[in-house]
Formats: sequence, structure tokens, C-alpha cells
Amino acid sequence: MSWYPRHRRDLPWRHTRDAYAIWLSEVILQQTRVAQGLPYYLDFLATYPTVGDLAAAPEQEVLRHWQGLGYYSRARNMHHTAQQVVGEFGGRFPATYAGLRQLKGVGPYTAAAVASFAFDEAVAVLDGNVFRVLARVFGLHSDIAAPASRKEFQALADQHLPPAHAAEFNQAIMEFGALQCTPAKPDCLFCPLQSPCWAFQHGQVALLPIKAKAKAARTRYFHYLVLCHAGQLYLKQRSAGDIWQGLYDFALAETDAAEMPVAEVLRHVAALGGQPDTSRVAEDRPSPTLRHVLSHQKLECRFHAVELTVPLPPATQRDTGLQAYSATEIEQLPKPVLISNYLDKIS
Repeated sequence: MSWYPRHRRDLPWRHTRDAYAIWLSEVILQQTRVAQGLPYYLDFLATYPTVGDLAAAPEQEVLRHWQGLGYYSRARNMHHTAQQVVGEFGGRFPATYAGLRQLKGVGPYTAAAVASFAFDEAVAVLDGNVFRVLARVFGLHSDIAAPASRKEFQALADQHLPPAHAAEFNQAIMEFGALQCTPAKPDCLFCPLQSPCWAFQHGQVALLPIKAKAKAARTRYFHYLVLCHAGQLYLKQRSAGDIWQGLYDFALAETDAAEMPVAEVLRHVAALGGQPDTSRVAEDRPSPTLRHVLSHQKLECRFHAVELTVPLPPATQRDTGLQAYSATEIEQLPKPVLISNYLDKIS
């Protein structure tokens, strides 16, 4: 508590008691660094000043503002939560931890953060930073990735929470983990908790916290058919059941190989009913390769630009969802950052 006032960062969500603004910051900062999330927070707050504004916005527009943050299910859950707050709670967030947990997509950490920061409820937060501080200071060797460990860490966090200063303590311990007790190269030499820290005294700072390794990411090979006619590109909206639900990308052929010969590209185009201008398909011109890493997947993506002599048949557009869009229209569509990066390269 004495460390925090001297070291805390000046962040906008620390200057408000508005539950909506605090909740918005917590959703955006999940699995996102502050430096990356801050511009998104400011943009969302400027575009949707109230939870009612966010609830009334089309999902596609919300996804476009989220573009580049990844984990798009967070944006969809956030939108749904806003609609739930408006529809079920009259536009006001529940003022207790228990009430906040009723909201879709609001887990124990977010509920604790909003309850303490906005409503002064004495409930301890438990995020990655807090797990790390507790594990090192108290020498806890339980796997923080195991659901069963949460009770142990939560009990310890609750035990040390000063009820009269819950909000400041929660901010302080999270900031301490973010700036002082960092995952790599923590500043142990000038740490105020050096003396009581079990990990420091036993030379195990680098070993704690213990977290089971995630499964190795699988590699997928995406071959995008960038179909173009009369200056417009064909894109489709991705459906549920895979990554990037609700976002727009090109016609896709997923294979087991990183390369796709031009003849095979043309076969895929023909299968869509497209009539390619073969004179403009260069055998010796490799398409750009973009790599994209997701939480459990690695994508190796090739883009095959194909000029069509005539528009795609209406039946193809109906069956595949592919529609022709101008550059201006594409700018307004929510897209995976991978697609945006490709469009930037060819623009």
C-alpha cells in the first residue's frame, strides 16, 4: 500500500467510479497489454459513452472497433452484456459481486474488479499478476492453471485484503505484479517485499508461479482466393464453429500444404463458378505469405489474387456468402487483423 502511490501509472480508468467505464477497461485489458489496450479503451468510450450506446450498436460495428485486439468472443460477450444490463437492469450495473456474476461473460475476476473499484465492496481480485505475487511471496507451488488451485489463492487474497481499502489494495497488488514482480526479470533488488518473499529467500523466483504448459499449437494452412472484378473484391462473413466468427475474409481453401500450385488455385476458383482471366495469373509470382499466431493455432496464410472476367454467379454468392465490395465498403467491415494486414500490403 505504501509502494502503490509512488509507482502507479496514471491510467484513465483509475479516475472514475463509473461501473461502465471500469467494466469496459477490464474487458479490453483481459489478455491485452495496457499499451495496446489503452487506445481501444479511449475509442470505445468516445464512440459508446454509455452502456446504452454500446447495447444499441450493431454487432458488426462493435467488432470493427475491436479489430486487432484478438479473442473476438470477448467483444461479442461484451456487446451481449451491455444489452443484458440495459434490458434486465435498466441500464445500471449490479452494485454487488454476486449481482455482477449474473452477467454473461463476467467472471470472478471482472466481477471483483468492478465491485471493488466502482462500489467499494471488499472482495479480492485474482488475476495473473496477483497469482504471481502470492505464489512467490508465500511459496505456493500449486499449478495456477488448475481450477482447483483458485480456491487456495482466493482464500489467501481474501485473507490479506484490508476491508476499508479494498479498491486501493486490489489496484496496488495488480500494479505491483505488473511493474515490480514481473514474470521475467522482476526487480527483486529493490523490492519492498524482498525480506518476507519465500521465492527470493529460497532462490525460486524464476520457478514460481507454477503453470502447466499449454498444448502445442497446431499449424493450419490457409489459401485465400482473393477474387477481384471491376475493382471490387469478394469477401464473406465467417460463420460460427471456428475462429473469427462474424468477421469477414476471402474465399478460403484450407489444405495440408504450405504451397498451392496455380493450376490448383484455378480449380478452386472454377469450383466457385468463377471465370479467371488466366492471362493475368503469373506462374512465377509467389503470393504473399502471412503468419498469424492464435492461442492454440498457428496460421500459415497464402493469398492468391485472381482477376475474374465476369462477376461470380448469383447462385455462388448465395451459397457461399461471397459478395463484391469496394475499397470504401471493405474499410467498414470487421476483419481479422491478418486480412487487414494483407489489404494494407496491396493498397
